[in-house]
Amino acid sequence: MTIVIISIAIAGVVGAFALITGRSADPLNQTRAVALSQLYMDEILSKSFAHDSPVGGGAVDAGDADCNNLGPDGETRRTFNDVDDYHTLNNAPPENSEKESLSGYNNFQVSISVACAGTEVGLSNHEAKRIDITVTDPSGNAYLFSAYRGNF
Repeated sequence: MTIVIISIAIAGVVGAFALITGRSADPLNQTRAVALSQLYMDEILSKSFAHDSPVGGGAVDAGDADCNNLGPDGETRRTFNDVDDYHTLNNAPPENSEKESLSGYNNFQVSISVACAGTEVGLSNHEAKRIDITVTDPSGNAYLFSAYRGNF
């Protein structure tokens, strides 16, 4: 009788360890997803608001905010010069701005979406853009990070 009870208890403990072991990489993947999104977000937010924005900043006219023409204007990743050039960028594996793969992130995927969204923050639609970065880790978990870039 004792052997049966101990066997059941051991089976339960082994099952718990198997569940914990299967999830042990999640915190590491979450931390790496945050670091990866910060790398992309820093790069994007360092760019001009719109294609015709003056160097050093300054509001651009509503017609120049690129809201009707999101995406690269013939540039490549190395020559992206404004926020909306990153619209529809998908990197798997992730790359830096020089198009070099980032070591240690081979099984991650990054996708970026940019939208004119000034009304979401109390401005005219063309006065702010929302940048959404989705990082998918090797386990298939997707993490969404968003930021706004104002027209200044």
